[in-house]
Amino acid sequence: MSKQNVSSRRGWTVVLAGTGINLALGILYTWSIFKGAIADSIAAGGTGAFTWDSASINDPYATACLAFAVAMILAGKVQDKFGPRVTCIIGGLMVGTGFMWISQTTDYWSWIAGFGVMAGMGIGFGYSAATPPALKWFPPAKTGLIAGIVVAGFGLASVYIAPLAQYLLGAYGLQQSMLYFGFGFVAITCFFGMFLANPPAGYVADPNASTSSAKAVVVEDKTPSQILKTAKFYTLWTCFFIGAGAGLMVIGSAKGLAKASMGEMAFLVVAIMAVGNAAGRIVAGVVSDKIGRANTLVIMLVFQAVLMFLAIPVIGGTYNNPVAMPLLVTFMVFNYGTNLSLFPSFAKDLWGAKNFGMNYGILFSAWGVGAFALVRVSEMMRVKTGGFTMSFAAAGALLIVGAMLAGTLKTRKAEVPALEGALEEEGDLVLSKVNND
Repeated sequence: MSKQNVSSRRGWTVVLAGTGINLALGILYTWSIFKGAIADSIAAGGTGAFTWDSASINDPYATACLAFAVAMILAGKVQDKFGPRVTCIIGGLMVGTGFMWISQTTDYWSWIAGFGVMAGMGIGFGYSAATPPALKWFPPAKTGLIAGIVVAGFGLASVYIAPLAQYLLGAYGLQQSMLYFGFGFVAITCFFGMFLANPPAGYVADPNASTSSAKAVVVEDKTPSQILKTAKFYTLWTCFFIGAGAGLMVIGSAKGLAKASMGEMAFLVVAIMAVGNAAGRIVAGVVSDKIGRANTLVIMLVFQAVLMFLAIPVIGGTYNNPVAMPLLVTFMVFNYGTNLSLFPSFAKDLWGAKNFGMNYGILFSAWGVGAFALVRVSEMMRVKTGGFTMSFAAAGALLIVGAMLAGTLKTRKAEVPALEGALEEEGDLVLSKVNND
């Protein structure tokens, strides 16, 4: 077997391992089911019940999103220095510890610390370890596809976690379920983490590129301090903040939004939207490889804004249809999912692979800040107004602003400069021949 075939197989092993890790860590997207159980406990009262303020129910989830983003920066540094395997195992142990902690208490601050900080940071470490090594094994032309496949696991997780969580909650209660999840995710993430590895020094993803007449674009590896001095970083950060925050606002309340039309089967919308979440990541990755990252981002943000405005009469009761809300939520989460393949692809395209872990970790802070801010504000608006109408209207307006900003980004596709380089090289050869003659 040729060396290139062995490398290709090794690369796909890393991709599948990263997808498996994300399939476990995607429990974050099942929060709306846990949130419902906490709300029911508050309403029921009694010994051992949760006694939180209603406006605070989403706080552990919002905190976890923020901790996730902060951990991505730290984990990116660890990943760049010690490799993805160590980073992933650290993450798995942190997630497990956090879940085991909250399984023993109903205290608000313990859930903030256990689920929000500990599990949130663990998810960040595991997530950071999955995507960067996978991208390093493949050439730029496959960046969007590979990123989409790996992060699709995170989005697809709810397909099995949602019904599993519903079963465990019914059979064992919320806290015992958290204990089982804690043990399970330690085992899964540590197992798959053993298959993660960066390519060896000097590895070239496409060895034929150097002998090709069309030279590939050489991306200069940039350091975190360098990317922070560019205007493009802040444009990307703002777009990520808006796109991620709006999507997570919907994900965090998905079960509640669907309950009016689906009743006790509302938990199914969490599983259904996971398909949209995963599909958005893969589709956006493939499409952006073809038409460019910026063009894909503009389309996604505009589509998401339209969906937000269309959802207002549905959640307001003006248009009542049992299929409408699950369908809208699924497409909203599809659009949200596109962020998680577009932005790591942007990071590799613009700033290179050498410091990818740290660079993407810094950019990913937009995801955490957007989640923390917009999820919290959305929940406060819901409690104050009794519905989500104002939240969706505000999110729609922000998404339009994001689309306008995304339109200022110039996409640099590998194919175009490569072709230009080939033509220039061919022209130089012709001129040289003429001069010699």
